Amino acid sequence: MSQTGSHENVSDENLPSEQAEAHGAVEKAGDPFADPGLPPHEHRIQDIDERAAKRSERTVALMFTVSMLATVAFIASYVAFPIDKIVYVWPLGRVSILNLSLGLTLGIALFFIGAGAVHWARTLMSDEEMVDERHTVAADPETEAKVKADFLQGAKESGFGRRKLIRNTMFGAVALVPLSGVVLLRDLGPMPGDKLTHTLWRKGKLLVNENTNEPLRPEDVSVGSLTFARPEGLEHDNEEFNNEIAKAALMIVRLEPGDIKDKKELDWSHEGIVAYSKICTHVGCPVSLYEQQTHHVLCPCHQSTFDLSDGARVIFGPAGHPLPQLKISVNKDGYLEALGDFEEPVGPAYWERKR
Repeated sequence: MSQTGSHENVSDENLPSEQAEAHGAVEKAGDPFADPGLPPHEHRIQDIDERAAKRSERTVALMFTVSMLATVAFIASYVAFPIDKIVYVWPLGRVSILNLSLGLTLGIALFFIGAGAVHWARTLMSDEEMVDERHTVAADPETEAKVKADFLQGAKESGFGRRKLIRNTMFGAVALVPLSGVVLLRDLGPMPGDKLTHTLWRKGKLLVNENTNEPLRPEDVSVGSLTFARPEGLEHDNEEFNNEIAKAALMIVRLEPGDIKDKKELDWSHEGIVAYSKICTHVGCPVSLYEQQTHHVLCPCHQSTFDLSDGARVIFGPAGHPLPQLKISVNKDGYLEALGDFEEPVGPAYWERKR
C-alpha cells in the first residue's frame, strides 16, 4: 500500500472535516507558515477540584513556612556557634560548624522560597495562554502632558524647591543612611592586625618533615632533593592548622654551596640547605615543582618561576617579588632549627605592606 508524503498533493476529500478546512485555508492563502492558533486549554485538577486547590495552597504555605524557619535558624546559628568551632561531619570531614550551619540554613531558606513560588505558579496561578497584540511603547501626547503637569503640580505643592532647609536635611539623611550598612561590615571579623606579617616560626623552632612528622637532620636532606616542612608544635588536628600552615609552610632544598650565587642566601643556609616559603608571591598557591639542574622552582597555578640558587628571585611569570627565605642552623642535638621568623610577609603583596 503506497503512502503519501507530507509534501505531496492530497485531496481535501480524503481529510477529516477540520483538517480539510485548514488545508483549504493554507492553499487559499498561499502561506505555508500560517498561524496554527493556540491549542485548546486543558484544565488542571486544581482548576476543577477545590480540594486539590486547597492541598496545593497548603503545600505552598508549608514551603514558605520551612523557608521562614530556616531563616530563623540562620540567625540563631550566627549567634550560637563560635567562629572557630571545628567538627567532623561525614563525608565532608573537619569543617567549621558555623559555616556549615549558615550555608545549610540559607540554602534551605532560598530553595523553599523558589520551590514554593514555582509550585504556586504551576498549580494555582492561571495557566491559560493569551494573545496580546503589540502596541506602541511611548505614551500618546495627551498622557505625557498630563503626567508632566501632575509631577510639576506635586512638586509645587510639596514645597521642595521653596523650603531649602527641608530639602538639604533630606539630602543629608539619605546620604548618611548607607553608612549604617558600612558599620555592619565590622562584624565580619576582627581586624587582622599584624597577623599577615608574622608566622609560627621563632628562634629555636625545629623543622618538622611534613611527610614523616619527624624533626629534620642535615643528613636527611640530600643534594637535589625537595622537602616540605612545618614548624615544631603545629599538628594537623590543631583547629588553627589551616590558617597557620598557609603562612608557615616551608620548602627545603639542598644545593652545593658553590652553586649559591646570593651571599645572603648562603649566609642564611646550612651546608647548602636553604629554606624558603612555599607560598607563591603571586596569589598564594603552593610552589611545589623543582628542577634539579637549574635549581628553579615553579608554581603550577600561573607558572611563576623562582631561582633558588639566586635568592629565589623571579625569573618568569606574574609573581611580584622573590620567595622569603628562613634563616636556619643546627642545634646541639643535630636537628635543623629556625633562627627567627621570615624577615618579610609571605605570600602575595597587599596594600598595607611596607615593602
